[in-house]
Formats: sequence, structure tokens, C-alpha cells
Amino acid sequence: MNILGISGSLRAASFNTALLHAAQELAPAGMAIAVHRLHELPLFDQDVEEQGDPAPVKALKDAVEAADGLLLACPEYNGGISGVLKNAIDWISRPGHERKASVLAGKIVCIVGASPGATGTVRAQDSLRLVLRRAGARTEPQGEVLVFQAHTKIVDGQLADERTREALARHLQAFAARLATEPGRLG
Repeated sequence: MNILGISGSLRAASFNTALLHAAQELAPAGMAIAVHRLHELPLFDQDVEEQGDPAPVKALKDAVEAADGLLLACPEYNGGISGVLKNAIDWISRPGHERKASVLAGKIVCIVGASPGATGTVRAQDSLRLVLRRAGARTEPQGEVLVFQAHTKIVDGQLADERTREALARHLQAFAARLATEPGRLG
């Protein structure tokens, strides 16, 4: 089961990127998580799209298309999803010239998030679910991993809090179980 992990933060010491790395460590047997960086992705521009997807966009779409599911680590900026993550979704929600449909159509997406705030990324995750549903993706499992006060749980880029590690492992197990039940997927 190949999962594509995407962090909605570009920051070198991102809590959300650290959460993806922890997910790689805690993934259940048979699940491999590859992390795709968004640093080179241009801002969505339909004029650019009409000329053909730029190389970073094509690479992202190819990676999403090849993945059995997506794991999105969603920071919360001003009560919503980051511009970086929204921009990526804007690009991959459109087929462009090379595809007949969006690579997000029907794709199962698991959401996690970390923030130094007291409520984690609850508002951003809710907003992200709306955007993903509008784009044709499905968000599973429905539970949430909301890492609040992340600066106390993620130390030197490592998820150190044992309760949070256990919650993330359970969430990934539920994601794997959901993917395994999909008709035409994984067996």
C-alpha cells in the first residue's frame, strides 16, 4: 500500500512535516509513506495551465495518481488551511491537458495536523475536508489527529509524545483498513 504524504508547510522545522516523518515510522505493516515536497510548486495560474502543466505540477499529479491514498499534514494558518496546501489542491484537482479527470477524483485522503495552539488544527482540517470533497476526493478515516501544543510534543523534529504517537499509529491503522476495503484496490 503506497501512500503519498504531503505537508502543507514549507518551513524547515515544520511540525507537520515532522508529523509525516513520524507517520513513516509508525505506519502499519504493508504501508509505505513517501513524502512529496511542495517547495517548487508554482502558484496556480490557468494561463500557465493552458500551456501545459509545469514540471513540478506534473510530478505532483503523477505521484498522487500512483498513490493508493494521500496523507495530508495540515497546518492551521489564521483559522484555515495554508496557501501552500490549497495551491497544491488547486493544481491536482484539475486534469490539465494530459489527463481526462482529476487525480483527486475518488482518491481516499487521510488528514492529520499539528499546531502550537490549544485546539490543534481543527478549523483547518474542517476547511480542508470541504475543499477535498468539492474536488472529488474522500476523507477517511473520519477521526482526527489534532496535535495541539505541538512545540511540547515535537522536539528537534521528532514526535516525542507517546500518547500522540499511539493516536497517530491507530489513525494510520484505520486508514490502512479503509484502503483495504475499497473495491479494485490492494486486493
